[in-house]
Amino acid sequence: MATYFSDATFKFLRGLARHNDREWFHAHKADYELHVRGPFQRLLTDLQPVLAQCSAHYRAEPKTVGGSLFRIQRDTRFANDKAPYKSWQGARLFHERGRQIEAPSFYLHLQPGNCFVGAGLWHPQPDTLRRVRHFILDNPGSWKAAAHDGKFRRRFDLDESEKLTRAPRGFPDDFEYADDLRRKNFVALRAIDDTTITGPRLLNTLATDLAGLAPFTDYLCAALDLEF
Repeated sequence: MATYFSDATFKFLRGLARHNDREWFHAHKADYELHVRGPFQRLLTDLQPVLAQCSAHYRAEPKTVGGSLFRIQRDTRFANDKAPYKSWQGARLFHERGRQIEAPSFYLHLQPGNCFVGAGLWHPQPDTLRRVRHFILDNPGSWKAAAHDGKFRRRFDLDESEKLTRAPRGFPDDFEYADDLRRKNFVALRAIDDTTITGPRLLNTLATDLAGLAPFTDYLCAALDLEF
């Protein structure tokens, strides 16, 4: 079985976290290409048939510009933290219509001690959030199956980082899933240990995870009138 990442991957990312400046990055750019970006692009290529088994409408695009990989450079224009680089590498497996309208994505996150796979809507626009909440209100049974199924919840966690203090205006407080209506993000995720990331079973692990996340993503697509 193929391996993609190695201890050298995490060594580079730990070094970048310690020396987050352009001089250090450019001195070690070859390591970034060899141990982080290049392997991630190979992984994205190998994920294409895996993703196609989940949905014909999602893309794992390995190209360097405009593909699935997020830029390692940070946008510091409006940030208090002026560090020029992220200390992780992320990739979005995006919906084919994601360039035109807001759509849920699958996501892979590579960071020493904090690797994970997830799917959903992160910081969606107000109209998108409203549509998802109304869809849950109108379709609670299928929401239970998509987000609260026992097998699903044993493998994945729902993001709890940002919530309203009470049900949003116009929504009932006594609704069975009122707690979910308070969410500002609709994201499911699972941590992956570093040894799995550097080991030979990464692709199989991600295949299982993407298949497991597919019904949750399908539900969010339905809420937004997107094909899955």
